[in-house]
Amino acid sequence: MPPRRRNPLRRVPFLNIISAIIHSAHRVANRLFVQDGGVRINDPLVLRVQLFRSVLGLLATLALAFFYGKGKEVWHGAASNGFGNLLITPVLLIVTGPLVVMGFILYAPPHLRPMLRSRLKGPLKTVAWYVLSVAAFAAVLVVAATSGYLDKLPKWAAALSALVVVAVIVWGLPFLFFASLYSAKTAFNTAHVHPMLPGVLTAVLVWAVAVFNLIDQGMPEGPVAAQLCSLLGGPLSVTAVSLWELRRMRTRHGVTLRG
Repeated sequence: MPPRRRNPLRRVPFLNIISAIIHSAHRVANRLFVQDGGVRINDPLVLRVQLFRSVLGLLATLALAFFYGKGKEVWHGAASNGFGNLLITPVLLIVTGPLVVMGFILYAPPHLRPMLRSRLKGPLKTVAWYVLSVAAFAAVLVVAATSGYLDKLPKWAAALSALVVVAVIVWGLPFLFFASLYSAKTAFNTAHVHPMLPGVLTAVLVWAVAVFNLIDQGMPEGPVAAQLCSLLGGPLSVTAVSLWELRRMRTRHGVTLRG
């Protein structure tokens, strides 16, 4: 049995605590939002292409922001947009997902629809966990902002309540980050319903995010060509990869939309 590797951060004061918090939040988020439903197809080539597209998209975004951004706002804007998209993606997925899933099931042959509906339990459970997590974290933030209630408690109870609120916020921030990341990556485990459903949802979702960013932030900076590349490059490339993934499922793994 190979020796167990030790985390070097454990030897650094405070960093070991931060590392433990992040590791704990990641472990819980992974357990809740990444579940194997038995019908997911893990294709290493698809994963590598998706990773390559993500890295290429990130580099293209940074390049456009660098050449056509405004000074110090370049990196701040790129980082805030990326983090904002990460947070808004699960919300848009909750809004658009039911319509896509409903259309996907209606498109299936009638004899397969009951089976597909019976597999909705896993994705619905994942959505419920995400909504519950966000609601609980928001409730803690409201409690933290309304500090007047502490004056009505005994000193020991007020101190304990404040400690609990701080602990929940410190642990909850990385947890919500990983929860949003995995919810968007797995499309709330909709592969439980059909292996092709995450690819279809991803293609629809990326356009919903693009429309949301256009309404919220307007057109990007730069000439018309750069604006079109920044606005349409991500959705078109993600859609192309999703269509290629669906084709590969059909030709390599024998999976069809109506099968």
